[in-house]
Amino acid sequence: MKRRSSRRFGAPRSQNGKRPHDGELRGRARLGKRTKRLTKRLGAADVAVIDHEDIDRVSGEDLVATGVGCVVNVARSTSGRYPNQGPLILTHAGVHLVDVPGADLFDRLDDGDEIVVRGGQVLRDGEVIAEGEQQTIEIVERDRERARARIGEALEAFAENTMTHIREERELLAGEIELPEFETDFRDRPVLLVVRGPGHKRDLAILRPYVRDTRPALVAVDGGADAILDEGFEPDMIVGDMDSATDASLRCGAELVVHAYPDGRAPGRERLEALGLDFKVVPAPATSEDVAMLIAGEKGADLIVMVGSHFNLFEFLDKNRRGMSSTFLTRLRMGEILVDAKGVSRLYQPAAGRAPMLVVTGGALAAFIVAVATSDLGQFLDLVWLKLQILVGLE
Repeated sequence: MKRRSSRRFGAPRSQNGKRPHDGELRGRARLGKRTKRLTKRLGAADVAVIDHEDIDRVSGEDLVATGVGCVVNVARSTSGRYPNQGPLILTHAGVHLVDVPGADLFDRLDDGDEIVVRGGQVLRDGEVIAEGEQQTIEIVERDRERARARIGEALEAFAENTMTHIREERELLAGEIELPEFETDFRDRPVLLVVRGPGHKRDLAILRPYVRDTRPALVAVDGGADAILDEGFEPDMIVGDMDSATDASLRCGAELVVHAYPDGRAPGRERLEALGLDFKVVPAPATSEDVAMLIAGEKGADLIVMVGSHFNLFEFLDKNRRGMSSTFLTRLRMGEILVDAKGVSRLYQPAAGRAPMLVVTGGALAAFIVAVATSDLGQFLDLVWLKLQILVGLE
Protein backbone atom coordinates (compact mmCIF):
# COMPACT_ATOMS: atom_id res chain seq x y z
CA MET A 1 0.00 0.00 0.00
CA LYS A 2 1.39 3.37 -1.03
CA ARG A 3 2.05 5.60 1.95
CA ARG A 4 0.20 8.90 1.88
CA SER A 5 2.51 11.90 2.07
CA SER A 6 2.01 14.58 4.71
CA ARG A 7 3.20 18.17 4.51
CA ARG A 8 2.94 21.52 6.20
CA PHE A 9 1.49 24.50 4.38
CA GLY A 10 4.83 26.26 4.45
CA ALA A 11 6.34 23.60 2.19
CA PRO A 12 7.84 24.70 -1.14
CA ARG A 13 5.56 25.07 -4.12
CA SER A 14 5.87 22.93 -7.22
CA GLN A 15 7.82 24.21 -10.21
CA ASN A 16 4.76 25.80 -11.81
CA GLY A 17 4.36 28.01 -8.73
CA LYS A 18 1.32 26.14 -7.42
CA ARG A 19 1.02 23.82 -4.45
CA PRO A 20 0.14 20.25 -5.36
CA HIS A 21 -3.25 18.98 -4.20
CA ASP A 22 -2.29 15.41 -3.29
CA GLY A 23 -1.34 14.25 0.19
CA GLU A 24 -2.34 15.59 3.59
CA LEU A 25 -2.20 19.22 4.58
CA ARG A 26 -1.64 20.07 8.23
CA GLY A 27 -2.01 23.40 9.95
CA ARG A 28 -3.64 25.40 12.70
CA ALA A 29 -7.26 26.30 12.11
CA ARG A 30 -7.98 30.03 11.92
CA LEU A 31 -11.71 30.65 12.13
CA GLY A 32 -13.45 33.72 10.76
CA LYS A 33 -16.99 34.34 9.54
CA ARG A 34 -15.87 37.65 8.03
CA THR A 35 -13.19 36.79 5.49
CA LYS A 36 -11.81 40.33 5.22
CA ARG A 37 -11.12 40.35 8.96
CA LEU A 38 -9.67 36.85 9.00
CA THR A 39 -7.07 37.64 6.33
CA LYS A 40 -5.40 40.13 8.66
CA ARG A 41 -4.29 37.30 10.99
CA LEU A 42 -3.65 34.46 8.54
CA GLY A 43 -0.24 32.97 7.87
CA ALA A 44 1.10 30.48 5.35
CA ALA A 45 1.06 27.64 7.93
CA ASP A 46 -2.63 28.15 8.80
CA VAL A 47 -5.87 26.60 7.57
CA ALA A 48 -8.50 29.27 6.91
CA VAL A 49 -11.95 28.15 8.04
CA ILE A 50 -14.55 30.53 6.62
CA ASP A 51 -18.31 30.91 6.19
CA HIS A 52 -18.49 32.69 2.85
CA GLU A 53 -21.05 31.85 0.19
CA ASP A 54 -19.95 33.00 -3.27
CA ILE A 55 -16.36 33.99 -2.47
CA ASP A 56 -15.77 37.32 -4.20
CA ARG A 57 -12.77 38.47 -6.18
CA VAL A 58 -11.30 40.77 -3.51
CA SER A 59 -11.60 38.12 -0.79
CA GLY A 60 -9.95 35.58 -3.08
CA GLU A 61 -7.06 37.94 -3.79
CA ASP A 62 -6.68 38.77 -0.09
CA LEU A 63 -6.59 35.09 0.88
CA VAL A 64 -3.95 34.35 -1.75
CA ALA A 65 -1.88 37.32 -0.56
CA THR A 66 -1.62 35.80 2.93
CA GLY A 67 0.17 32.76 1.51
CA VAL A 68 -2.37 30.41 3.10
CA GLY A 69 -2.32 26.93 1.53
CA CYS A 70 -5.79 25.67 2.43
CA VAL A 71 -9.26 27.19 2.78
CA VAL A 72 -12.19 25.24 4.24
CA ASN A 73 -15.57 26.84 3.58
CA VAL A 74 -18.69 25.85 5.54
CA ALA A 75 -20.77 27.54 2.83
CA ARG A 76 -20.82 27.06 -0.94
CA SER A 77 -17.88 28.84 -2.54
CA THR A 78 -19.99 29.12 -5.70
CA SER A 79 -23.77 29.01 -5.30
CA GLY A 80 -24.52 29.35 -9.01
CA ARG A 81 -26.29 32.68 -8.52
CA TYR A 82 -23.66 34.43 -10.65
CA PRO A 83 -20.12 33.61 -11.92
CA ASN A 84 -18.10 34.80 -8.93
CA GLN A 85 -14.32 34.93 -9.34
CA GLY A 86 -13.03 34.12 -5.84
CA PRO A 87 -12.83 30.30 -6.15
CA LEU A 88 -11.15 30.61 -9.55
CA ILE A 89 -8.49 32.94 -8.11
CA LEU A 90 -7.85 30.59 -5.19
CA THR A 91 -7.58 27.38 -7.20
CA HIS A 92 -5.42 28.93 -9.91
CA ALA A 93 -3.07 30.12 -7.15
CA GLY A 94 -2.74 26.54 -5.93
CA VAL A 95 -4.84 26.94 -2.78
CA HIS A 96 -6.54 23.73 -1.58
CA LEU A 97 -10.21 24.80 -1.40
CA VAL A 98 -12.77 22.54 0.26
CA ASP A 99 -16.53 23.13 0.53
CA VAL A 100 -18.29 21.53 3.53
CA PRO A 101 -21.67 23.33 3.42
CA GLY A 102 -23.51 23.24 6.74
CA ALA A 103 -20.62 21.69 8.71
CA ASP A 104 -20.47 22.73 12.37
CA LEU A 105 -16.74 23.46 12.36
CA PHE A 106 -17.23 26.80 14.12
CA ASP A 107 -18.73 24.88 17.06
CA ARG A 108 -16.34 21.91 17.04
CA LEU A 109 -13.07 23.79 16.53
CA ASP A 110 -11.23 26.40 18.55
CA ASP A 111 -9.00 28.95 16.89
CA GLY A 112 -5.51 27.46 16.72
CA ASP A 113 -6.53 23.76 16.79
CA GLU A 114 -4.24 21.52 14.75
CA ILE A 115 -6.18 19.92 11.89
CA VAL A 116 -5.52 17.84 8.80
CA VAL A 117 -7.21 18.30 5.42
CA ARG A 118 -7.18 15.23 3.20
CA GLY A 119 -8.96 15.77 -0.11
CA GLY A 120 -12.46 16.81 0.96
CA GLN A 121 -12.09 15.58 4.55
CA VAL A 122 -11.24 17.62 7.65
CA LEU A 123 -9.70 15.68 10.55
CA ARG A 124 -8.71 16.46 14.12
CA ASP A 125 -6.78 13.94 16.21
CA GLY A 126 -7.35 11.35 13.49
CA GLU A 127 -11.16 11.75 13.55
CA VAL A 128 -13.09 13.00 10.53
CA ILE A 129 -15.09 16.02 11.75
CA ALA A 130 -16.33 17.24 8.36
CA GLU A 131 -16.45 15.89 4.84
CA GLY A 132 -17.25 17.76 1.66
CA GLU A 133 -15.85 18.32 -1.82
CA GLN A 134 -12.47 19.62 -2.87
CA GLN A 135 -12.93 22.45 -5.35
CA THR A 136 -10.49 21.71 -8.16
CA ILE A 137 -9.85 24.08 -11.05
CA GLU A 138 -11.99 21.86 -13.28
CA ILE A 139 -14.95 21.88 -10.86
CA VAL A 140 -14.72 25.61 -10.29
CA GLU A 141 -14.59 26.39 -14.02
CA ARG A 142 -17.53 24.04 -14.68
CA ASP A 143 -19.66 25.72 -11.99
CA ARG A 144 -18.65 29.15 -13.23
CA GLU A 145 -19.77 28.36 -16.78
CA ARG A 146 -23.11 27.08 -15.50
CA ALA A 147 -23.61 30.30 -13.52
CA ARG A 148 -22.63 32.38 -16.54
CA ALA A 149 -25.35 30.67 -18.58
CA ARG A 150 -27.91 31.90 -16.02
CA ILE A 151 -26.58 35.47 -15.74
CA GLY A 152 -29.66 36.82 -17.53
CA GLU A 153 -31.80 35.88 -14.51
CA ALA A 154 -29.44 37.66 -12.13
CA LEU A 155 -29.36 40.74 -14.34
CA GLU A 156 -33.15 40.94 -14.54
CA ALA A 157 -33.56 40.63 -10.76
CA PHE A 158 -30.80 43.18 -10.20
CA ALA A 159 -32.41 45.70 -12.57
CA GLU A 160 -35.85 45.29 -10.98
CA ASN A 161 -34.41 45.78 -7.48
CA THR A 162 -32.51 48.86 -8.63
CA MET A 163 -35.62 50.50 -10.10
CA THR A 164 -37.68 49.72 -6.99
CA HIS A 165 -35.19 51.31 -4.61
CA ILE A 166 -34.52 54.36 -6.79
CA ARG A 167 -37.98 55.58 -5.80
CA GLU A 168 -37.21 55.03 -2.12
CA GLU A 169 -33.76 56.65 -2.23
CA ARG A 170 -34.51 59.66 -4.43
CA GLU A 171 -33.36 62.01 -1.63
CA LEU A 172 -29.81 61.13 -2.68
CA LEU A 173 -30.48 62.96 -5.94
CA ALA A 174 -32.57 65.72 -4.40
CA GLY A 175 -29.87 66.75 -1.93
CA GLU A 176 -31.83 65.98 1.23
CA ILE A 177 -29.01 64.20 3.12
CA GLU A 178 -27.96 66.17 6.20
CA LEU A 179 -24.21 66.39 6.69
CA PRO A 180 -22.42 67.74 9.77
CA GLU A 181 -19.45 70.10 9.61
CA PHE A 182 -16.14 68.36 9.09
CA GLU A 183 -12.58 69.26 9.98
CA THR A 184 -11.32 68.06 6.61
CA ASP A 185 -11.28 70.89 4.06
CA PHE A 186 -12.72 69.83 0.69
CA ARG A 187 -13.42 73.25 -0.80
CA ASP A 188 -11.93 73.58 -4.31
CA ARG A 189 -9.65 70.58 -3.74
CA PRO A 190 -9.29 67.28 -5.57
CA VAL A 191 -10.19 64.19 -3.53
CA LEU A 192 -8.73 60.72 -3.86
CA LEU A 193 -11.34 58.26 -2.55
CA VAL A 194 -10.01 54.76 -1.87
CA VAL A 195 -12.33 51.75 -1.53
CA ARG A 196 -11.32 48.16 -0.85
CA GLY A 197 -12.33 46.84 -4.25
CA PRO A 198 -11.05 45.17 -7.43
CA GLY A 199 -7.52 46.31 -8.23
CA HIS A 200 -7.50 49.04 -5.58
CA LYS A 201 -3.90 48.42 -4.50
CA ARG A 202 -2.60 48.45 -8.08
CA ASP A 203 -4.52 51.61 -8.98
CA LEU A 204 -3.36 53.38 -5.84
CA ALA A 205 0.27 52.48 -6.57
CA ILE A 206 -0.08 53.93 -10.08
CA LEU A 207 -1.45 57.16 -8.59
CA ARG A 208 1.48 57.79 -6.22
CA PRO A 209 2.87 60.59 -8.46
CA TYR A 210 -0.61 62.12 -8.67
CA VAL A 211 -0.88 62.22 -4.87
CA ARG A 212 2.63 63.62 -4.56
CA ASP A 213 2.12 66.39 -7.12
CA THR A 214 -1.49 67.49 -6.48
CA ARG A 215 -1.82 66.70 -2.74
CA PRO A 216 -5.54 65.77 -2.82
CA ALA A 217 -7.64 65.16 0.27
CA LEU A 218 -7.32 61.43 0.96
CA VAL A 219 -10.62 59.78 1.90
CA ALA A 220 -10.82 56.07 2.70
CA VAL A 221 -13.84 53.81 2.91
CA ASP A 222 -13.19 51.32 5.74
CA GLY A 223 -10.32 49.02 4.71
CA GLY A 224 -9.19 51.49 2.06
CA ALA A 225 -7.43 53.30 4.92
CA ASP A 226 -4.90 50.48 5.27
CA ALA A 227 -4.16 50.62 1.54
CA ILE A 228 -3.42 54.36 1.82
CA LEU A 229 -1.12 53.79 4.80
CA ASP A 230 0.65 50.94 2.98
CA GLU A 231 1.57 53.42 0.22
CA GLY A 232 3.20 55.73 2.75
CA PHE A 233 0.39 58.32 2.92
CA GLU A 234 -2.11 59.16 5.68
CA PRO A 235 -5.87 59.41 5.10
CA ASP A 236 -7.56 62.69 6.01
CA MET A 237 -10.91 60.99 6.57
CA ILE A 238 -12.21 57.43 7.02
CA VAL A 239 -15.87 56.73 6.25
CA GLY A 240 -17.83 53.53 6.85
CA ASP A 241 -19.14 51.06 9.39
CA MET A 242 -15.53 50.46 10.49
CA ASP A 243 -15.67 46.69 10.14
CA SER A 244 -12.60 46.15 7.96
CA ALA A 245 -10.22 48.98 8.92
CA THR A 246 -7.49 47.95 11.37
CA ASP A 247 -7.12 49.57 14.79
CA ALA A 248 -3.85 51.11 13.61
CA SER A 249 -5.54 52.86 10.69
CA LEU A 250 -8.38 54.12 12.88
CA ARG A 251 -5.79 55.60 15.26
CA CYS A 252 -3.72 57.24 12.52
CA GLY A 253 -5.26 60.68 13.16
CA ALA A 254 -7.81 60.71 10.33
CA GLU A 255 -11.25 62.23 10.86
CA LEU A 256 -13.69 59.36 11.46
CA VAL A 257 -17.22 59.29 10.02
CA VAL A 258 -19.53 56.40 10.89
CA HIS A 259 -22.10 55.52 8.24
CA ALA A 260 -25.43 54.80 9.95
CA TYR A 261 -28.72 53.38 8.74
CA PRO A 262 -31.55 55.90 8.16
CA ASP A 263 -33.12 54.83 11.49
CA GLY A 264 -29.93 55.88 13.32
CA ARG A 265 -28.39 52.45 13.96
CA ALA A 266 -24.61 52.73 13.53
CA PRO A 267 -22.68 49.42 13.53
CA GLY A 268 -19.33 51.19 13.80
CA ARG A 269 -20.20 53.29 16.82
CA GLU A 270 -19.49 50.59 19.41
CA ARG A 271 -16.04 49.82 18.06
CA LEU A 272 -14.90 53.45 17.96
CA GLU A 273 -16.27 54.12 21.44
CA ALA A 274 -14.36 51.09 22.74
CA LEU A 275 -11.19 52.51 21.17
CA GLY A 276 -11.88 55.91 22.75
CA LEU A 277 -11.92 57.70 19.39
CA ASP A 278 -14.00 60.73 18.38
CA PHE A 279 -16.26 60.40 15.38
CA LYS A 280 -19.22 61.88 13.52
CA VAL A 281 -22.30 60.00 12.32
CA VAL A 282 -23.99 60.32 8.91
CA PRO A 283 -27.29 58.40 8.46
CA ALA A 284 -28.06 57.66 4.82
CA PRO A 285 -29.85 55.00 2.70
CA ALA A 286 -26.71 54.27 0.72
CA THR A 287 -23.43 52.38 0.81
CA SER A 288 -20.43 53.76 2.68
CA GLU A 289 -18.80 54.35 -0.70
CA ASP A 290 -21.77 56.50 -1.75
CA VAL A 291 -21.69 58.44 1.54
CA ALA A 292 -17.99 59.22 1.06
CA MET A 293 -18.72 60.54 -2.45
CA LEU A 294 -21.59 62.66 -1.13
CA ILE A 295 -19.44 64.17 1.62
CA ALA A 296 -16.67 65.14 -0.80
CA GLY A 297 -19.05 66.48 -3.44
CA GLU A 298 -21.34 68.42 -1.12
CA LYS A 299 -18.42 69.95 0.78
CA GLY A 300 -16.97 71.52 -2.37
CA ALA A 301 -14.47 69.12 -3.94
CA ASP A 302 -13.68 70.08 -7.53
CA LEU A 303 -12.65 66.53 -8.51
CA ILE A 304 -13.26 63.07 -7.01
CA VAL A 305 -10.89 60.34 -8.16
CA MET A 306 -12.21 56.88 -7.31
CA VAL A 307 -9.90 53.94 -6.55
CA GLY A 308 -11.35 50.43 -6.19
CA SER A 309 -14.94 51.57 -6.75
CA HIS A 310 -17.81 49.24 -7.64
CA PHE A 311 -20.01 49.92 -10.64
CA ASN A 312 -20.68 46.78 -12.67
CA LEU A 313 -23.05 43.87 -12.10
CA PHE A 314 -20.46 41.33 -10.94
CA GLU A 315 -18.87 43.78 -8.50
CA PHE A 316 -22.22 44.54 -6.89
CA LEU A 317 -23.14 40.87 -6.66
CA ASP A 318 -19.70 40.25 -5.13
CA LYS A 319 -20.67 42.73 -2.42
CA ASN A 320 -23.92 40.77 -1.94
CA ARG A 321 -25.95 43.74 -3.11
CA ARG A 322 -29.19 43.08 -4.96
CA GLY A 323 -29.27 46.46 -6.66
CA MET A 324 -27.32 49.64 -7.31
CA SER A 325 -29.93 52.33 -6.79
CA SER A 326 -27.99 54.46 -4.29
CA THR A 327 -24.77 54.28 -6.30
CA PHE A 328 -26.56 55.13 -9.54
CA LEU A 329 -28.22 58.16 -7.92
CA THR A 330 -25.04 59.29 -6.17
CA ARG A 331 -22.96 59.13 -9.33
CA LEU A 332 -25.70 60.94 -11.23
CA ARG A 333 -25.58 63.67 -8.61
CA MET A 334 -21.77 63.98 -8.65
CA GLY A 335 -21.72 64.44 -12.40
CA GLU A 336 -18.55 65.39 -14.22
CA ILE A 337 -16.36 65.81 -11.13
CA LEU A 338 -16.29 62.02 -10.66
CA VAL A 339 -13.41 60.22 -12.39
CA ASP A 340 -12.35 56.57 -12.27
CA ALA A 341 -8.74 55.92 -11.26
CA LYS A 342 -8.10 53.82 -14.35
CA GLY A 343 -8.92 56.82 -16.50
CA VAL A 344 -6.57 59.03 -14.50
CA SER A 345 -3.71 56.53 -14.77
CA ARG A 346 -4.06 56.64 -18.57
CA LEU A 347 -4.38 60.44 -18.81
CA TYR A 348 -1.99 61.62 -16.11
CA GLN A 349 1.69 61.87 -16.99
CA PRO A 350 3.69 62.39 -13.77
CA ALA A 351 6.24 65.17 -13.86
CA ALA A 352 9.83 64.17 -13.22
CA GLY A 353 11.06 65.32 -9.83
CA ARG A 354 14.27 67.26 -9.25
CA ALA A 355 16.14 64.34 -7.75
CA PRO A 356 15.97 62.14 -10.90
CA MET A 357 17.03 65.11 -13.05
CA LEU A 358 20.03 65.82 -10.80
CA VAL A 359 21.06 62.17 -10.93
CA VAL A 360 20.88 62.07 -14.73
CA THR A 361 22.70 65.40 -15.10
CA GLY A 362 25.40 64.43 -12.61
CA GLY A 363 25.94 61.09 -14.32
CA ALA A 364 26.27 62.72 -17.74
CA LEU A 365 28.74 65.28 -16.41
CA ALA A 366 30.88 62.59 -14.76
CA ALA A 367 30.94 60.57 -17.96
CA PHE A 368 31.99 63.66 -19.92
CA ILE A 369 34.86 64.41 -17.52
CA VAL A 370 36.13 60.82 -17.70
CA ALA A 371 35.96 60.83 -21.49
CA VAL A 372 37.87 64.09 -21.76
CA ALA A 373 40.55 63.08 -19.25
CA THR A 374 41.30 59.79 -21.07
CA SER A 375 41.33 61.08 -24.69
CA ASP A 376 43.43 63.22 -27.01
CA LEU A 377 40.88 65.97 -26.45
CA GLY A 378 41.92 65.95 -22.80
CA GLN A 379 45.55 66.59 -23.75
CA PHE A 380 44.52 69.41 -26.09
CA LEU A 381 42.47 71.11 -23.35
CA ASP A 382 45.42 70.77 -20.94
CA LEU A 383 47.60 72.62 -23.52
CA VAL A 384 45.01 75.36 -23.97
CA TRP A 385 44.75 75.80 -20.20
CA LEU A 386 48.59 76.12 -19.92
CA LYS A 387 48.66 78.79 -22.66
CA LEU A 388 45.95 80.78 -20.86
CA GLN A 389 47.91 80.64 -17.62
CA ILE A 390 51.03 82.00 -19.38
CA LEU A 391 49.04 84.82 -21.03
CA VAL A 392 47.58 86.05 -17.74
CA GLY A 393 50.87 85.68 -15.91
CA LEU A 394 50.02 82.67 -13.76
CA GLU A 395 53.05 80.70 -15.04
